[in-house]
Amino acid sequence: MRKFIIGGNWKMNRGTPQAAKDMLEEFIRLVREINNVDIFIAPPFTSLGGASILLNTNIKIGAQNMYFEDTGAFTGEISAKFLKTLNVEYIILGHSERRNIFKETDEMINKKLKKALEEGLKPVVCIGEHLEEREAGNTKNVIKRQMEGTFKDLKKEQIIRTVIAYEPIWAIGTGRTATPQQADEVHAYIREILEKTYDANTASSIRIQYGGSVKPNNARELFEMENIDGGLVGGASLEAASFAAIIKAATKEK
Repeated sequence: MRKFIIGGNWKMNRGTPQAAKDMLEEFIRLVREINNVDIFIAPPFTSLGGASILLNTNIKIGAQNMYFEDTGAFTGEISAKFLKTLNVEYIILGHSERRNIFKETDEMINKKLKKALEEGLKPVVCIGEHLEEREAGNTKNVIKRQMEGTFKDLKKEQIIRTVIAYEPIWAIGTGRTATPQQADEVHAYIREILEKTYDANTASSIRIQYGGSVKPNNARELFEMENIDGGLVGGASLEAASFAAIIKAATKEK
């Protein structure tokens, strides 16, 4: 069975070490006994130091982005090697905001993914369609294209170490959420692609999160779906109680 994985993506919020520490102290108390769910929090870079409070707990530290070079003249970027000095274990790559606002391509994300794996980080790679693409019936075409580009030339032993996050862009920060059935259908299609590219065992082993306005009141229903293995949570991960409630929804048997 695949172990649930829940990640909190704080985006550009709670940016001071003290703000991170204040929230995390409460959060640790609420989830300290949960060991059957993998949990990580990805704060802004400025709060990674404050997140060191997570060390020696059941919660791991993630980062929201990285570059594919180790060092050099890349103003404003940060490398996997630098992140590892701050005890980062997880790395979010290809988030829709990186793709849409900062124009990251599948090719660039592919380079970042390979570097993250080379450095021993645990990548969480995001894919998903826009509203107009879904309404035009192109969801599967978009997912297939992103899968082929983002995971190009990845060997089986590499893809198996990767978490995929399906995030319908039309459901991020909008209050709209894909129905559990809509989300599960796309998750199942991702497994189809993985099976054709690799094999059935690989496809059934890889964890696929749902990301798109996951909240305490819809988490349980989403997590009951056969192909959904957790969530990549945005706004609801900023408050300890709401994020803990989402994680507790994943602790019950399907």
